[in-house]
Amino acid sequence: MRTFSLLKGMSVYDRNGEILGEVCDICIGEEGLVTDLLLQMKGFIGKKVRVPVQSVSSFGEDGIILGSNRQYSKYRELDNEYTMHHGHPLAKKNTMTPHGEQLGLLDDVYFLEKEGTIVGYELTDGFFSDITEGKRVIRTLDPPSMGKDAIIVSAINQRGGNAHDEMSELSKQGPW
Repeated sequence: MRTFSLLKGMSVYDRNGEILGEVCDICIGEEGLVTDLLLQMKGFIGKKVRVPVQSVSSFGEDGIILGSNRQYSKYRELDNEYTMHHGHPLAKKNTMTPHGEQLGLLDDVYFLEKEGTIVGYELTDGFFSDITEGKRVIRTLDPPSMGKDAIIVSAINQRGGNAHDEMSELSKQGPW
């Protein structure tokens, strides 16, 4: 299980060990799956490309290795796709339950690397609240409804507010 914040800035290598670039964002489909990694390519131009999650051979602690070379394409913003910070950004978007309860602002997502399935959302109530209470993590099994102004998630379990509250404990609570 990974978070976007852990992947951001991580180097991506082809199978020959050549660095392609660094992860600068993730692409999330309407069904709530991480479909692609968005890379800032090395070089002066610094173009952005998308790499399908399925083409990743391994997610390491210090780098990402692709299964085969040239499995990337130029990044284009798609209407039915979201990212954390680029086209249709989700970061800092209001997150609510289907019953109208405000959960907080989206700060990060937890997902299963190979499948791209988002299993948790890290939420913030603001800087001071994060310092005093900590960020909250909710988990969900259902895909979110992503709208222009809010993300609607079915929260199965809401945890958080404590400094010792870590996502590693979340993986013990779910079927994944």
